[in-house]
Parts: sequence; C-alpha cells; structure tokens
Amino acid sequence: MAPSSTTRTRAAARDAADAPPTRDERKQLTRAHLLGAALRLMEDGRAFSSLSLREVAREAGVVPAAFYRHFRDMEDLGLALVEQGGVTLRRLLREARRDGIPPLDMLRGSVLIYHRFLHANRQQFAFIAGERSGGSRAIRNAIRTEEGHFANEMAQDMRRLGLFAHLSMPALQMVCGLVVTTMLNAAIDILDLPPGQPKAEAELVDNFVRQLRVILLGARAWRERTPV
Repeated sequence: MAPSSTTRTRAAARDAADAPPTRDERKQLTRAHLLGAALRLMEDGRAFSSLSLREVAREAGVVPAAFYRHFRDMEDLGLALVEQGGVTLRRLLREARRDGIPPLDMLRGSVLIYHRFLHANRQQFAFIAGERSGGSRAIRNAIRTEEGHFANEMAQDMRRLGLFAHLSMPALQMVCGLVVTTMLNAAIDILDLPPGQPKAEAELVDNFVRQLRVILLGARAWRERTPV
C-alpha cells in the first residue's frame, strides 16, 4: 500500500529538519550569536563602547577571524543592533495601527505593545537608550534614522486612516516625531521600574498614554499658519 500524501509530507518535513544547516543558515546563526553575545556582555550595565571584538567573539563561541565575516568592526555590530531593534518594533506597532481600531484604543494598544517589547528586549533597548545620547556619532545617527522611519511610517498610517486630515504631511510628520521622542524617553523609566510592582507599572503606562494624548490633542487643535 502506497503511503498517503500526508505521510509523505510528514516524512519530508522530518528529513528537512534532520538535514544539516546550509552555509547561509550557518552564517545567519553565527551573526545572531555575535549580536546576542554583545547584548549579554552588557547585562551588568557595561557600556557598549567598553566591549572588545575579542570578548564578543569569545562569548559567541567563535574565533575573532569569524567576526570579520559578519561585521567590519564593533561599530558595525552596534549599527546592526540598532537596525534589528527598529525593524522588529516598527512591525509590531504597525499591527497596533491597523484598520478598524478606534484612535484611543490604537494609542493604548501601541503603548502596551511597546511596553511588552521593551521588557522582552530589555538589553537591546537599554543599549539604544544609552547610545542615543552617547557612543559613536555613527550609532547616534543610525538611531536618529530609525526615529525618522518610525515617525514617517506613523504619519503615513495616520494619513491613510484619515486622522489629522487638516495637517500637512510635514506637520503630521513633526507631530509623529514628538510621539516617537516621547516613547524613547519613556524607555528608561519603563526599564528602571523594579519587577513585581503592578500598580506602579500600571500608573507608568497610564501616564505614558496621557502624555501621548496631550500631543495628539494639541495636534488636533493646531492650525497651520497660511504663508502671507
């Protein structure tokens, strides 16, 4: 009796799972190990600038020569950490702004997603918060670029949803820039709050939502001056 299509599919899936990783898969895995190693080394409060290439490679379980197959130097690795955090967070916040969600629910939903993401990626955002005001110029510029991406995507979504239709696109982007800046400034307060304090955590989230509402209510009332 010939095996069914379901049996053949399951057998193929098992064979694929047992197959050794491809060269590209091994390369991506090593890259992820290097990024993770840098974050682990910063868990005790160390600054990114204090990390050496050799100790990151050692923590990742690779020889220093392997580091150079993925990054030019430590600054290049830092830029990858910034991009990694930004891409993931933008994808999550996009979900919070999907069609059909009332604006107030969208705002609170975005804050809660951001709050959970910060806790799930604590060290990555502690790194970004620290490098935002210090560190190398290249990494600071990369963080500002990510802030710009956030603001532009948020402005485009608001325009698509018909929100703040009275504002020009540059003005809407400026408003969204204020929202993004407030979110990044709140990251330290969220991460510094000791665990096991649900009441303080709820108050922090509520205050964060109120800050963003003030910005958006101001934007709703704002009328741009017509050039003379």
